[in-house]
Amino acid sequence: MIGFRRFFLESEQMGDDVENIRHQLVVLCRRKKARTSEWSVNCPTEWQPTTVMDPHSDSPFTDTGAWEFVADKLEDGSELEPVQLEKPPDSTGYVLKIPLGNKLLYVKLQLGAGKVIGRSFHYSTETNRSPKADHE
Repeated sequence: MIGFRRFFLESEQMGDDVENIRHQLVVLCRRKKARTSEWSVNCPTEWQPTTVMDPHSDSPFTDTGAWEFVADKLEDGSELEPVQLEKPPDSTGYVLKIPLGNKLLYVKLQLGAGKVIGRSFHYSTETNRSPKADHE
């Protein structure tokens, strides 16, 4: 019984951590000066909002619209899955996979020092629509 209690408490703490991270991401996504998607060798990005159709306007997303959409989805409780990043090593990214019609939008975010880094925003290359995150 103690093993179950420890597992339950650790799972509950992990859930609290994800919710705290979700809150941080929402706040930073909504703050223009706190968000970036700039590419670098140490932190490559595939932030391509203009290649994705915004379901609210039937036009491609703007950069601002993409950040707001991600914040909305985070607030709505979309599944947020931590993933290990290759670059920079020993860093964590947070993946959302959002159904858009018959396509799946792949979003990956990373927390920085007082900022959010948009690592990916593009249609998924996955053939199925499972919520299981991979390293796209």
